[in-house]
Amino acid sequence: MSTRVTDPNDAVYRKVIPAGDHWSRLIRQGQRFRIVDLEGNQAADTLFYDAHDPSDRYSADVTIRIQGALYLTTGTVLMSSEGNALLTIIDDTCGRHDTLGGACSRESNTMRYDFDREPMHACRDSFLCGVHEWGHGLGKRDITCNINFFMNVPVTPEGGLTFADGISAPGRHVEMRAERDVIALISNCPQLNNPCNAYNPTPVEVLIWD
Repeated sequence: MSTRVTDPNDAVYRKVIPAGDHWSRLIRQGQRFRIVDLEGNQAADTLFYDAHDPSDRYSADVTIRIQGALYLTTGTVLMSSEGNALLTIIDDTCGRHDTLGGACSRESNTMRYDFDREPMHACRDSFLCGVHEWGHGLGKRDITCNINFFMNVPVTPEGGLTFADGISAPGRHVEMRAERDVIALISNCPQLNNPCNAYNPTPVEVLIWD
């Protein structure tokens, strides 16, 4: 966990993403990108793509293998499917982020919880809206393994996953440096069925510095 100080007033871009909404933006090589958990325990599901080759996108398995660690935090290099460094986490006041739990979908909500959950909005819907708006011919096949910033998904000794109460708090953040031009796509999770956001979806803020 770090205590890096960066003045929000110096940011070249700043945006609050409402609970359940999606957001995407180009982040240039060398720029710093921060996500702030404004009210605590919110899950910010995130995908990254090489801006010049969207088929080369964030890879959970390559990132885990290269880092030799299941959780993401300060010093983690976020790797692509082609083995390229996309971003490096340079500051993290939360301490741990998940890249195994995946994004909620209407189908998974139905299987995990109940048939009446199917109409509920989910992160996969938000990701699809985001890639369609971005264009480049992207669709369902391009929604792959994502990062769940601020989400707590402990791995059991047997290799199982458990969705647990978050370890974040109001105002905690994660900050990354772009190692190449990337497109960031966030679904600010609307999940109401598990404790990933304390059963209460809330806004997050994104900031970019040159």
